[in-house]
Amino acid sequence: MLGLPVQDHQLQVSWRARPGDFVSLMTVYESNYLRLRQLIPQLNSLEGSYISKVAGESPLLLKVQELGPYTSTFLLSYIFDEGYGAILDPNLQVRVYHDAGVAEVLACARWHRHDVLNAIKSSIYLNLGDRWLKNMMLNKWLDYCLTRGHQKHWQSVVSG
Repeated sequence: MLGLPVQDHQLQVSWRARPGDFVSLMTVYESNYLRLRQLIPQLNSLEGSYISKVAGESPLLLKVQELGPYTSTFLLSYIFDEGYGAILDPNLQVRVYHDAGVAEVLACARWHRHDVLNAIKSSIYLNLGDRWLKNMMLNKWLDYCLTRGHQKHWQSVVSG
């Protein structure tokens, strides 16, 4: 082991870091990686689709889109049953750089149907830039998913 931080709170933050600047964005990417590894421990070896179901919560979907030796790209979203079909929200496409220990949001839904997701997005300053906004939203949502216990309930989805 290279002495890398194990927990999010152990990340070193530069005294020059400010919300929206490059140093801060890289710190958020590192934090996203650590939180994803807590939520999905076997992230670098999963293939296919998985669902985490926790009582009283919307199901959480993980769908691996691309798996390489150094990166993984996947979809992470709640599944909402609207009566007329399932809706994925926030429908985040995330790329993990396993060798660098960082994770970033590539794309996400612009508007959120879930009150918690709206509250997270609303609490982040909207003038900080799109990358900062998406990745802070992921960071706070991962923390929320961890507090709800989703890391303990992943099951493979059999396609067919």
